[in-house]
Amino acid sequence: MSIRSKILNTLKSDENTGFGSNTKLYGRRLFRKDGTPNLKRTGADVLSRLSWYHTMIHLPRWKFYIVILSVYFLVNILFTVIYVSIGLDQLGGMVGETKWEQWLEAFFFSAQTFTTVGYGRVNPHGILMSSVAALEAFLGVLNLAIATGLFYGRFSRPTAFIRYSEHAIIAPFKGGQALMFRLVPYKNTNLTDAEVKITVGLMVDVNGISENRFYNLDLQLSKLNSLNLSWTIVHPIDEKSPLKGLSLQDMKASNIEVMVLLKAFDETYSNTVVSRTSYIGDELLEGYKFIPMYQRSDNTDETIMNIDHLNAMEPATLPAP
Repeated sequence: MSIRSKILNTLKSDENTGFGSNTKLYGRRLFRKDGTPNLKRTGADVLSRLSWYHTMIHLPRWKFYIVILSVYFLVNILFTVIYVSIGLDQLGGMVGETKWEQWLEAFFFSAQTFTTVGYGRVNPHGILMSSVAALEAFLGVLNLAIATGLFYGRFSRPTAFIRYSEHAIIAPFKGGQALMFRLVPYKNTNLTDAEVKITVGLMVDVNGISENRFYNLDLQLSKLNSLNLSWTIVHPIDEKSPLKGLSLQDMKASNIEVMVLLKAFDETYSNTVVSRTSYIGDELLEGYKFIPMYQRSDNTDETIMNIDHLNAMEPATLPAP
């Protein structure tokens, strides 16, 4: 067992992370950059292991719109095929001369029925055609209700709207060194009672066996009454730190992962919002310091926050360990 492993074994490991200790059973990281677990579930069919509601709520905006439009067009194409199969002679008011024009008229009739617009020029004749049109109108009402619920759920879902710096850095701090990263609320939200918790995962050699150990990191400041400006999270690498004595190469060799959990109260939602992210060894930099993101306006009346400066940093000389 190395000296560093002996030191880590004397520190209190966090047993409440929800992760085990066998390093061979994990992927490269436990959390993705967007805060979602780096996890793929198998052993059950898709309908059993996926919640369609959660999937639609958390889809990126462009994917959500593509799904909604795809469902709309696919349903209307399906019913158009059904109408054509029954016979377009049972749709009165059609004026198309070619088969393509008639097919388009049937498609637009389907869209009007599905959305319950029903302009009335094209109308169904016969029990079978009328029954299919009635079924489509019913499905259209259900689809509208589901789509409205999804839009409202996405619109009203409490979201932290927090951005994190791309890299965590090891920077000079009060004559020593500290692990730092930066975050900023990027929308016009009012966050209060913000609290951040940092857990670091390290691969530790225990009697020749590699184990994952998790340690809570002490922070210079872990709570803020109000989170409006940028916030640089600082973990002093002192005698109590599990990172004490580790070089950047040591951290990478130990498969380090810095897991971040931020909680704050959003006054608009009147609810607690949560944000997560993580940093692995390749996302750590050594010998830098962050450049301030905000400054006073020219007329000195306002504070200007430069969101695009979130990752702005400059080289810094680290004190000798």
